[in-house]
Amino acid sequence: MRRIPLWLKLGVAAWAAVYVPAYLAHYGALPFLWFCNLGNLMLVAGIWLESALLVSMVGLSVLVVDTLWTVDVLGRLLLSRHLIGGTGYMWDAEIPLWIRLISLFHVVNPVLLVFLLRRLGYDRRALPAQTLLCWIVLPVCYFLTPPALNLNWAFGLFGRTQSWMPGGLYLLATMAGYVALLYAPTHLLLRAWMRPAQKEPGSASSC
Repeated sequence: MRRIPLWLKLGVAAWAAVYVPAYLAHYGALPFLWFCNLGNLMLVAGIWLESALLVSMVGLSVLVVDTLWTVDVLGRLLLSRHLIGGTGYMWDAEIPLWIRLISLFHVVNPVLLVFLLRRLGYDRRALPAQTLLCWIVLPVCYFLTPPALNLNWAFGLFGRTQSWMPGGLYLLATMAGYVALLYAPTHLLLRAWMRPAQKEPGSASSC
């Protein structure tokens, strides 16, 4: 039985067919290491596969972040100030308007994720799975990408390179921080709010 409507699957496929080439052409491949962009690719796959695990991992990664992104953009629009920070690029005239408009996926994602999690349930294996993914991606960002990109804030918070502690120690703190401050609280919220995902036959019990 299909749990996700076909129109939604076709819609996200069409959107990805625009979003991926546009971002590749403008930004190149490296920015797809941002957890928000990586999450988009995982979300498209999760929708087509109807995978509660993939959708739940994306929920841990971006549900809170995209909500805060939306609050920051609304603050700039309504109050002429950034309440949190991190969305200043949306007013950067050097970035084509159509590229900035594509970034409005941050506004749609929280609503879409809640809808999907209510359909598929929350898979509690998402916490260890997303933690493992994070602990792979962050060292890749730190060791293999230019510090100027500061992907996933691997070199400093809010896009600024930090200098108050050794870089390696900051990387470890960031790896721990994503789990302790973002993934674990969101995991507890989704466990309490969403029904559990149905286990596949033979799957081990989750925490």
